[in-house]
This record gives sequence, C-alpha cells and structure tokens, in this order.
Amino acid sequence: MSGIILTQNSTPIFKYIVWILGKIMEGIFFCIDKIGIPNIGLAIILFTIVVNLLMLPLTIKQQKFSKLSAKMSPEIHAIQEKYKGKKDNDSNVAQNAEIQAVYTKYGVSPTGSCLYLIVQMPILFALYRVIYSMPAYVSKIGDTFRVLADKIISTDNAEFLKNSGIDTISTTVSAYGKNMTDANLQNGIVDVLNKLSSSDMSIIAEHYDLSQLTYNGQLILSNETTRGLIDTYNNFLGLNIGNSPWYILKEAVSSGMWLIALGAVAIPVLSALTQWINVKLMPQQSNNESGAKNEQAETMASSMKTMNMLMPLMSAYFCFTLPSGMGLYWVAGSIVRSIQQVMINKHIDKMDFDEIIKKNSAKSKKKLEKQKIQQEKLNAYANMNTRNIKAKANISSGDVDISVNPDSSSNNVEAKPGSMMAKANKVKKYNEMNNK
Repeated sequence: MSGIILTQNSTPIFKYIVWILGKIMEGIFFCIDKIGIPNIGLAIILFTIVVNLLMLPLTIKQQKFSKLSAKMSPEIHAIQEKYKGKKDNDSNVAQNAEIQAVYTKYGVSPTGSCLYLIVQMPILFALYRVIYSMPAYVSKIGDTFRVLADKIISTDNAEFLKNSGIDTISTTVSAYGKNMTDANLQNGIVDVLNKLSSSDMSIIAEHYDLSQLTYNGQLILSNETTRGLIDTYNNFLGLNIGNSPWYILKEAVSSGMWLIALGAVAIPVLSALTQWINVKLMPQQSNNESGAKNEQAETMASSMKTMNMLMPLMSAYFCFTLPSGMGLYWVAGSIVRSIQQVMINKHIDKMDFDEIIKKNSAKSKKKLEKQKIQQEKLNAYANMNTRNIKAKANISSGDVDISVNPDSSSNNVEAKPGSMMAKANKVKKYNEMNNK
C-alpha cells in the first residue's frame, strides 16, 4: 500500500514505531474477535493498557529523575546564587563545573528529563496514528471497508464520491481523499469512508447500493433489522465512536434520545476530569525542595500552573470535535496513567534516596578515576608517538644517532627495501664505517 492518509505511515524511523504499535493493535483485535467481541472501543482500551504497561519502566525512571532533581535543586540554587552577577568567563566555567559536579553526585543528567520526553513523544504520536487510522493496521476492519470501496470503483470509479455536491462529504473528501489517484483509488476511498459520519455514509450507501454487501457472510452496513459489521466495530456502550460527540449530541437531541446525548457529553467531560486528576497526582516540587524563591523559578511555576489549567480544557474541546474513539483513548489513557501514578508514587516514597545518592556518588567516583587513568594512558601514548615522529623525521634527514644492541635478534631481521628499517640500517652502517 502507498503512503496516503489511511495507509501505514511511511515517515522514516517513526514508521517503525507505528508499525510495531499497529501489530499490537492487530493482535488485540484478533483476540477479542475470536471471543466474539470485535469492538474498536474495547480494543482501544486494551491497547492503551498494554502500551502504558510497556512504557512503565521508562515512566518510573522519569519519576525517579524528578524526585532526585527536587532533592538536588537547593544545591544548584546555592551555586547559582554564589556566582550571581558574575559574567566573566572564569566564573561561568567554574559555575558550570560545580553544577556538573552536583549532577554527577546525584547520578542524573542535565538532559535526563528531555531524554525521557524525546523517547515518549514518538510513541504517543504513534498511538494516535494507529487509533485514528484503524483500517490501516487492523486487517479485518480494513478488508471490510475495501469490499465497499471495490463496489464504488466498479460503479463509477468513485465519481459521485468525489463530486457529490454535499458539503459534509466534500469536506471529508478534501481532507482525506486528496490522493485518490488511479494507483491508490481503493485506499483513498477507504480513507474517506472511514471518516464519514453515519448520515453521510447512508447517502453513499444508497447511491452505490451498498446495503446488501457482505464480508465473510456478514452484512457490512446496518439496515432496519440487522446491525452491520461496521456499526458492530464502532458501537461502544450505545455510542458510535466513529462519530464525534458533537455529531452524536446533535443527532440524539433531534431524536429525543437523551441517554445517548448524555453519553456523548460524558466523553469530553471525563477527558478533562481525568486529565486534571493526572496533573494533581504528578509529583509537585515544594518551595522547601526548590530552595529560596527566585524570579526564574516563580515564572516557571506560574507557566506550569497555567498549562495545568489549560490542558484539561483543551482536552475537552478536542474530544468534543474529534471522533469519539480518540476521546475514549484519552480517557482510558488518563485513567491508566492515574492508576500507574498512584502505584509509582507509593513505590518512590518507599525508596531510600539518600542510599541512592550514596551509590551514585560511588559510581561517579569510580567513573572519574577510570576516566583519569584512560586520559593518562592516552597522554603517555601521545608522547610516545611524538617521540617516534621526531625520530622518523631525523632519520629521513640523515642526522640521527641510533644506538643498537648488537645482541638483539632484531638486527638480524632482513628489512624490506625502501622501508624505514632499511633506511635505519643504512644509517647504522654509515656510522659504523665512519667510527672505524
């Protein structure tokens, strides 16, 4: 398959992360399908749990780093105060050296926090990619949509889908069907069908007479008496997670289905609430840990507080407008992370950080001693090479006095013509003749 929207990601390096996560999702959906529950919502929840458990060691390391950073913060602050107002180069070098010594003492890296984020961010984006494009990674879902795509192609080569004149369908085609070329037409159609709302899908189904199509003997689209495969995949607690909560709410209110309307509102509300709980459970750095207050620290604290307030609100907004499946993923992820955070906090609180700092200091000392020995060896080797270079330079100029042990077996070794040893032998013979 080509690298269009719904096909598998083709971005260098990132595509391998998405591919691995896609295989995990494929395996999860295969298992729940075998027990008779081929449900995307359940697959998303299980997928979120599995991936967060796989990332647990990294999360624990990140929390340990945060705790150690909080403990060493007063020492860093004291060094910064010591050199406050000193802008000369010597003071900057000395300050950096003392700060680096503190990091070494506690066994952490100044870029440690960034490193954990760099590792986590591609995984989080890959999770989004897999969930947003399920037919690209779950074979059964993709194959179901392709039956519909083949029918559309055989009818009019997707001309009506491209030029329906219906605003909502045209918007979806513009956003997700840009690559519906002859070479990628089937995948491009699946791109669009996967993003159509229920009402738009009904229009397409009626125009192309898709209502009787089956996959593995099962009806693909629902009718008045039978729920189709696509609705079975998307139905979660009565909600079609392929539609946005906003769309579900409008449809439910117009039909008087108030329970469905309440469920639609619950997704963004739960997303904001669980996100807020996540923030509250994260370890917070107190003033006692961070040392005396300073302007930079206060600015950072203020920025973090604002961000912590905005994130839940942004989460609610996005969940309200995106497909409900994405909102379900965010809710499930926040709940899993909250449970993890409670467990990690208990685990970290039981840790003896004084003992950890002691061990880190010992490791750091050994590492510095090893580096010192290696540096001494490198210096000795460099000096030896320097002497050899000087000797070779003197030999090449013919002005050298080489003392040779007559008993050495190396004197009897036949030198290769033109080699350095051959030249040295010539100099030796010349000196011997002159001495006589």
